[in-house]
Amino acid sequence: MMNHSTSWHSVSKVEIIRTFDVGTDVGLTSSEAELRKRKYGKNELPAAPDKPLRKEIIEELTEPMILLLMAVGAIYGFLGEIRDAMTIMVIIVAVLAIEIGNESRAKGAIKALAKFNVTTCPVLRDGTYQEIGSAGLVPGDIVFLRAGERVPADLRLLECAGLRIDESSLTGESVPVDKNAVLLLARDTALGERQNLAYSGTLVVSGKGKGLVVGTGASTELGQIAGYVQTAKEPRTPLQLHMRELAKRMVWIALGFSLLIAAIGWIGGTGWKNTVLTALSLAFATIPEELPILIAMVLGLGAYRLSKKKAIVRRLKTAETLGSVTVVATDKTGTLTENRMQVQKWFIDGKWHSQSDWNRSQWTDMAVQISVLANDAVITELDESIGFHGDPTDAAFCRFAADTGYDVVQLKRSARPVREFPLTEDSKRITIALQKKGGFTVMTKGAPEQVLALSSYAVVDGTVTPLTRELRSRFSEQAGQLADQGYRIIAAAYKEGATEAEFEENAFTWVGLAAMIDPPRPNVGEAIEALHQAGVRVVMMTGDHAGTAATVGRQIGLKSTRVATGNELDLMTEGELVSRLEHTNVYARTAPQHKLRLVRALQQQGEVVALTGDGVNDGPALKEAAVGIAMGKSGTDVAKESADLILTDDDFSTLPVAIQEGRKLFANLRKSVAYYLAAKTALIASTLVPVLAGMTLPFTPIQIIVMELFLDIGAASSFTAEPPESDVMKRPPERTRRFLDKRMMTGIFSGGLSLGLAVLAAYLISWSMRANTEYAQTVAFSTWMLGHLWLAMMMRSEREPLLSLGLLTNKVMLLWIAAAALFLALTQTLPVLSGLLHLVELKGTDWIFVLGCSFVVPLWMEIKKMIAWHK
Repeated sequence: MMNHSTSWHSVSKVEIIRTFDVGTDVGLTSSEAELRKRKYGKNELPAAPDKPLRKEIIEELTEPMILLLMAVGAIYGFLGEIRDAMTIMVIIVAVLAIEIGNESRAKGAIKALAKFNVTTCPVLRDGTYQEIGSAGLVPGDIVFLRAGERVPADLRLLECAGLRIDESSLTGESVPVDKNAVLLLARDTALGERQNLAYSGTLVVSGKGKGLVVGTGASTELGQIAGYVQTAKEPRTPLQLHMRELAKRMVWIALGFSLLIAAIGWIGGTGWKNTVLTALSLAFATIPEELPILIAMVLGLGAYRLSKKKAIVRRLKTAETLGSVTVVATDKTGTLTENRMQVQKWFIDGKWHSQSDWNRSQWTDMAVQISVLANDAVITELDESIGFHGDPTDAAFCRFAADTGYDVVQLKRSARPVREFPLTEDSKRITIALQKKGGFTVMTKGAPEQVLALSSYAVVDGTVTPLTRELRSRFSEQAGQLADQGYRIIAAAYKEGATEAEFEENAFTWVGLAAMIDPPRPNVGEAIEALHQAGVRVVMMTGDHAGTAATVGRQIGLKSTRVATGNELDLMTEGELVSRLEHTNVYARTAPQHKLRLVRALQQQGEVVALTGDGVNDGPALKEAAVGIAMGKSGTDVAKESADLILTDDDFSTLPVAIQEGRKLFANLRKSVAYYLAAKTALIASTLVPVLAGMTLPFTPIQIIVMELFLDIGAASSFTAEPPESDVMKRPPERTRRFLDKRMMTGIFSGGLSLGLAVLAAYLISWSMRANTEYAQTVAFSTWMLGHLWLAMMMRSEREPLLSLGLLTNKVMLLWIAAAALFLALTQTLPVLSGLLHLVELKGTDWIFVLGCSFVVPLWMEIKKMIAWHK
């Protein structure tokens, strides 16, 4: 059936339908679709294979940290210290496992996001309109095309209405192609001129269409030229770049420190063996090789957790920025409201008409005809039930017509438009032309002010009369009053007897107004209040009438419901706009260019803006915003591709959760890096004084390496699991806060120097008591092992005391602490282990001393935080 070499553009629609054995009004059955999927596979391009484990190991073996360890092991082997050399080899294996595991976690989290970021498309299956994952398409499926979305597979077009497709991604031609389903083309027609085909991966610029799938996956034109899908490498975030530069600078500091230690030891008469081994071990422990991996892993895991909460992160920088958002600029329909439109009533010829008291007449019939025919809803029939799908507004008009006794299916079939002017965010209306005996009838439906501006006549007292200034004012006031009551208002108009040359949208006859309701989501008020408590301002931008926008704004709890319209924005200077921004939270009748201007103006004032958008033309504004947010259900592919974050459920209440998660992620990243750098500082502080004093170092090379292993595991795993602090959503966003700010640097040095001085004191005091190197090093090692666990507990928060956080709230950290404590206990109970690490047995009084020294680290930090917290 499916053969890529078949010239589908030269095959008639009738023959195509027969070949694929499908009914265009019913589509494939689910069982037939499943059979075809087994035969042809998923509609996906083959992915590039994962990197083999062997290659990952080889790459890790060339990393500087591993090379340093190998050098230490080689020197031990050269000196005949076989036991120490074997210990180093075991440690190398452990380091390899940790490094590969950490990178795997980071890559796995980012890779898992792709599973959430599933594209969907509308199809006809089992006689019903369905949204399915694009990967589930099979040859013979009937697919609907909509403006702003990617073509999901190669299609032979069956119907087109103003359909224009950008095929530049396939052909390189920048001008969109006008499509025509009726054409039958020659077999040798060039790829870019096949107007009756739509190709996978190309973009629908305008109009709508319906097509039959003739190619999926590798059998599409895109699949033939693409080969493997090369996964785009995620660009490094600003923070990653900054940390990478910091790590490079710290490498030189660490190497300089290691060389200094070696030089002082050499001058002081230490043998070359100990000097070299100590220098290499210190270099291994102090070089911040783990820092870039640590940040990538925290960001990746944070992004994965966001996706589990229905907020898919498309770019890692979003996870970094989300917690700093100060303004949320949001659409109304479908985001703040339920997007379940209902036609409540029509105002036609001076009278109200609702479903319960609908009286059929020439003008009520005309209003229904306009609302149903100038309409993009998809109608499906299964048995005796009828379904209306697609745009919620259009579906609501069809449903109202059906419920009031009109045969919507027959109405649609008997009046096929010969031309359509599709709804756009600029025109705010949809217009169609129907061919009749006396010429053409043109119908339009849309925003009242747009339709009124194009009208020259009106229905008054059952007759068509000129549309006077008084009538214009009356209809406009009527629309405003309805909008002030929270209704969404749609106007209907028509003109008859038009010639083909008079297809222009003008000289319409005004028929009436429809009042629709779209209630706010039940939990949106609570979500906005949560954002306000977090210091985040909420701004609503909508294409609706100013009255409707203001009413909804009051219902959902916006702080100020002063309204500015798109037309008013057009007349404002930049200075006037900045002044208006301070007091206006509701913007009505806005187009995409207004959103873009507002976002720029807000960000020029220092705000960090998160913007929601779902339209074809929202791309520029979404890209301009610090965080562009698209809707997963109602958003177009253009919006999703431009966005940084996708709300899979289109629910505004997901935003406070996402911002809380973003704040938690950023805070945990700071804690993790601060702890990692503080521990490095402690190591330097505890070793520098003994070297300057001509003493033996507090740690042996193997002890230093083991200490670094536990440090890496703790920094990489424990802080990523830290729950949010109790006041995280009661603090204002810190829009301009640097990552390594004064407070963080103070914490790093105070914590690091506290641990370093505690270890140093334990070492010097124990040395003075016994003058035994192994005993003093055992005390120092034990103090470090306990002290760096205390340090991690204290650095779980920069401001909140440990008792307030809860000792048992971070289960991952507790596991790490238990593992480190168990290891320390085993060094005292297993002679083999204590021998490998050059440790001696400590008595009860020694352990009291060790505990006392290690507890110095948290004690003063906790007291300081408790005083500040209670203030």
